[in-house]
Amino acid sequence: MRIGYGRVSTRDQHPEAQHDALRAAGCDDVFIDKASGKLARRPELDRALLSANRTGDQLVITKLDRLGRSLEHLIELSKDLQARGVDLVVLDQGIDTSTAVGRMFFQILGSIAEFEHALMSERTIDGLAAARARGRTGGQKPKLGARQVKLARQMYEETGDDGKRRYTVAQIAAEFGVTRPTIYRHLSNTS
Repeated sequence: MRIGYGRVSTRDQHPEAQHDALRAAGCDDVFIDKASGKLARRPELDRALLSANRTGDQLVITKLDRLGRSLEHLIELSKDLQARGVDLVVLDQGIDTSTAVGRMFFQILGSIAEFEHALMSERTIDGLAAARARGRTGGQKPKLGARQVKLARQMYEETGDDGKRRYTVAQIAAEFGVTRPTIYRHLSNTS
């Protein structure tokens, strides 16, 4: 069974050209999403993937960019299809994973994605090492400086004539423009 899938990214685009191309390619069912490719949820893609569920079925698209949100997502979808024995056919690029050349194309894409991921990891590690060498440790800057922590602690420990705390943690947090957990965290640190 040939299942067609198309996607247009904005409301003013018309899916008819993709629909017609998929029908002309012999698709039994055609599913079209009208959504950005970056959206994680595409209901028509989910329906197409459920329909193309038997060994020998084909998921047919007009262009690669209509299917995946990113190269990584595209490869993930391809692996899922491959595991189920469903072939991917891309009309405009002449890709068909039922052929040796089509499978090789996706293996090359997968290698490129892994290489890109490895490069990003290396750059991150190198950047963190360089920052540490300059004395920077990363992470968020503290919400309160040492002087503010000292003042907050003094406010917390201050008592009124009745022997009760003069300021609640909520009042102290409001004074410094932070949350109560931030004040509690600083109060619990004895350093």
